[in-house]
Amino acid sequence: MDFYPDNQNPRRKRGGALKQMAGVTLAAVFGSALTAGVLSQAWKPAPAAASTTAQAAATTQSAVSSNAALASAPASAVGSTTNLAAAAAAATDPDAIVEQIFKRVEPDVVAVVNYQNVSNFFTQQTSLQEYGVGSGVLFKKDSNYGYFVTNNHVVAGANKLEIVLYSGVHVKATLVGADPYTDLAVIKVPAKDLSGITPAQFANSNNIQPGQLAVAIGTPLGLNFAETVTSGIVSGTSRVMPVETPNGSSVLDYQDAIQTDAAINPGNSGGPLLNYLGQVVGINSSKIVQTGTQSMGFAIPSDEVKTVVQQLMLTGHMTHPALGITAYSLSDLPQQYWPNIPVNYGVYVYSVDSAGAKASGLKAGDVIVAVNGQTVQGEASLRTAIFALKPGTTVKLTVYRDKKKLTLSVKLGTLTAAAAAAASQSTPSSGGSSGSGFGSGFGNGFGGGYGSGSGSGAIGNSGTTLSGS
Repeated sequence: MDFYPDNQNPRRKRGGALKQMAGVTLAAVFGSALTAGVLSQAWKPAPAAASTTAQAAATTQSAVSSNAALASAPASAVGSTTNLAAAAAAATDPDAIVEQIFKRVEPDVVAVVNYQNVSNFFTQQTSLQEYGVGSGVLFKKDSNYGYFVTNNHVVAGANKLEIVLYSGVHVKATLVGADPYTDLAVIKVPAKDLSGITPAQFANSNNIQPGQLAVAIGTPLGLNFAETVTSGIVSGTSRVMPVETPNGSSVLDYQDAIQTDAAINPGNSGGPLLNYLGQVVGINSSKIVQTGTQSMGFAIPSDEVKTVVQQLMLTGHMTHPALGITAYSLSDLPQQYWPNIPVNYGVYVYSVDSAGAKASGLKAGDVIVAVNGQTVQGEASLRTAIFALKPGTTVKLTVYRDKKKLTLSVKLGTLTAAAAAAASQSTPSSGGSSGSGFGSGFGNGFGGGYGSGSGSGAIGNSGTTLSGS
């Protein structure tokens, strides 16, 4: 993921050197003082104003219902898209629609500033400094607080958080909850500081189609470029993209993402992707930065955002299943240490930690090659297969023990909040892997293992090779 720290020239910080993931180089778009961007969904030209108005009205009603379910907020607290829908129905110029979208949604989009304690090598003193800037969008407001969704990698490692409103006012923010495996987080600020601002609307991301208008609003390259709006189209849907640790050292998971050619730059992370009605269809999180490519940005679909945000609001963390082992990709193990197995892929079991995993007969040195018949190439694909299930589910693991192929049944446990928090707080940094070599730096169980050095991160704790905005 790309991390553009404040007071430095734009350059790739998150994850160190560019990495290759599935043949492409990805970067999280986290920029000067965590500048996160906003994408907007697509504009659909309508042959007749009447039909467009009907569609807009239906979409608006759906979005209001969706937002109410998301935030459980009173109707008076939820923003209206009526004026924007009317403007969309009357306009024939896409540029005019983008202008209306920006005017409507601009107050909902904020810069999110991450402050961290930084040590001075020469004075040996520590001071709180602005570490990075990203973006966020208001999704709920009640009588006490306003709540913003952003990316986990935008807030990771923060000793202090602020939002910067479109008026330029800085407001101290509090972290409500974060989930490193979906790269989403929720922060809150006092409602009194959001007078006159209503929450953005969230649409059904399953309804978007390639070719529709996409609009991004955010803070690329720092506060000097706050409230930047860019537009393009939805280039694709259901793109499977990796999710990195905040420091970009390893891949935690894979998730579906919306692809857009709207300009997404470091600092755009956490901002919304908007449709032609100004409704949020995604949260910007990453882009491909490989040489020879351009205009390939990605956003987390709004339907997934709604699910995660609801859980973060309730408990401060997501509930994920855990296999109960410490393991890492076979490909990460030096070949001289490879077990005598007939395949060159899978997940090497370093230790068996939970009672359920031990009862299954799984042993250290085994190599897991499939879950419920689904081939597992490495730790990230193993985690993705496990995370698709619920705690308490019994799964069938296909493993190799030397050259013998076995099928074992394991009852899934629950990923500990401590392990998730450790992965969540992996600070964006300039350097490579935070884990140690083979035989060290392992932690407690699947979802709590290799990659953090201290062993408290997720299994293989491999962060997304996307460049964070």
